[in-house]
Amino acid sequence: MGRLNASFFPERLEQVGDIETKAVLKKLATAHQALAELKATAESMPNQDILINTLSLQEAKDSSAIENIITTQDDLYQSDNFEHKYQTIAAKEVHAYAHALQRTCDRVTATGLITLRDILEVQSIIEENRAGFRKLPGTELKNEATGATVYTPPQHPDDILLLMSNLEEFLNRNELADFDALTKMALIHHQIESIHPFYDGNGRTGRVLNILYLVKEGLLGSPILYLSRYINQSKVEYYRLLQDVRDTRNWEPWLLYMIGGVEQTSRQTTLLIHGIKKLMQDYKQKLKTEHPKMYSHELLNNLFRHPYTKIDYLVRDLGVTRKTASKYLDDLVEIGLVSKHKIGKENFYLNDSLFQHLQE
Repeated sequence: MGRLNASFFPERLEQVGDIETKAVLKKLATAHQALAELKATAESMPNQDILINTLSLQEAKDSSAIENIITTQDDLYQSDNFEHKYQTIAAKEVHAYAHALQRTCDRVTATGLITLRDILEVQSIIEENRAGFRKLPGTELKNEATGATVYTPPQHPDDILLLMSNLEEFLNRNELADFDALTKMALIHHQIESIHPFYDGNGRTGRVLNILYLVKEGLLGSPILYLSRYINQSKVEYYRLLQDVRDTRNWEPWLLYMIGGVEQTSRQTTLLIHGIKKLMQDYKQKLKTEHPKMYSHELLNNLFRHPYTKIDYLVRDLGVTRKTASKYLDDLVEIGLVSKHKIGKENFYLNDSLFQHLQE
């Protein structure tokens, strides 16, 4: 058995002590209120697949941006994970993240558990390899500006496995610690970042785990919380607070940051969903008024599941011929619900209103 690095803390998550201060408890109350409103708003959508597809890609885009994997909304939505066609390498990596999130979320919903197998699968999909947990020493976390080592995670493979096994226990056995679920989410995220169990993909795997845990605990019905945008917009503070816990053992600022992120992001995502619902209602009304024979739930869902749609998508989703799909899209252009864009050899049809709403 290896020896845990002296700077690593905590060895076991249930040993952190009484960390839910008065300020943390106050923040937990407002965060839960915002999260409950988000869950209810999402469940009022007639087709949650639209949110899962659209918002999981937004989450994936910003989580990847934290690791300097930058893609545009255009490249993201012009790519097709179903057909494995990607506009850029970055878009491919973002789609892999979204696929990992959705695939493991389905299993967590079915089993009510988050296992090491799930965590390993997330990382393997994101990185497209099966290297598993680190087996070689030498991993250090450095200050990007100075290059100085700020933290050395556990180096011995036995220690990594020991700590990850404890993390799995903590994820699934609520009796180990009498903490609020959002407090536990923040602890779990700090722990996996500090163990740094993989050669690559640690940050993105940890951010997927945030969403999976909220789904497992019933605080979200589907993986739609857009938390990585909050982290990306405060990236310097995020890394500073991660390290501050390691240096000072003071959990309160980190907990307030993460719980505050859940609250802020929940409110923003709730507004985003309300906007999508209103746009869908507007599109439905216009279609029924101007092209009642063309209107169907499947067509409406297609336009909002794919901000950039194309003939192939309509053929697949509506079960119509290419000729019919082409006519539908041309009619949609004519009444101003989409705009036509030729990219390479393909024609894409942009839901301009939805695209603008997502950017805002």
